[in-house]
Amino acid sequence: MPVYNERATIGEILRRVQETEIRKEVLIVDDCSTDGTRQMLEAMAGLQAKGEKSAPALDGDDPVPLGNLHFLFQGQNQGKGAALRRGFAEATGDIVLVQDADLEYDPRDYAKLLEPILDGRADVVYGSRFSGGPQRVHYFWHYVANKILTLLSDISTNLKLSDMETCYKVFRREVLEGIQIRSNRFGFEPEITAKIAKGHWRIYEVPISYAGRTYEEGKKITWKDGFQALWCIIRFRFPD
Repeated sequence: MPVYNERATIGEILRRVQETEIRKEVLIVDDCSTDGTRQMLEAMAGLQAKGEKSAPALDGDDPVPLGNLHFLFQGQNQGKGAALRRGFAEATGDIVLVQDADLEYDPRDYAKLLEPILDGRADVVYGSRFSGGPQRVHYFWHYVANKILTLLSDISTNLKLSDMETCYKVFRREVLEGIQIRSNRFGFEPEITAKIAKGHWRIYEVPISYAGRTYEEGKKITWKDGFQALWCIIRFRFPD
């Protein structure tokens, strides 16, 4: 779980992740948050080190269970890709799932995301926001940009994805062990997609729900990240 300036949502997303009925470790990688998120996570880590089972929630809701949380703190702000690179290196499970720290993606979708891998049909699963799941409606031009980037990625990789930019990506551990991630920011999405395609891994898409945020609610991706993604689609079409 890469985290940057998610003070308003970090407690709730951790509760939602912990409520999922699967055996798991949860790696939280704080990317030098400046809004108080880092201090909240450091306080949780401190309570955990003292043997506490849970941390009080600043939002007044239920406490956050601490048992299987692992806290990692970046030395400087580097971006989502760098945070994921750190988390992948520290993960010990057989299956690795990417979860954003906001509330746009619902952990209740874990079961359907994991099913193709647990059944032995897939090595990688993408959760598609455009395949029938419930979705909060706004930002038409974000939708257009996403579809264009996905189309260009599909042309480059010869895959048939409907949502290359989705957060929900799930990997068998062996897939990640053979991939070196170079992108530090949101270029991670087209880069990992290109490298999965080159590895000829079995890929599935499943429909997920999506509750996208507005910029007032904390959304961070901008048009600059769209241009970076376009560059990464071109760059990682070739061996690096």
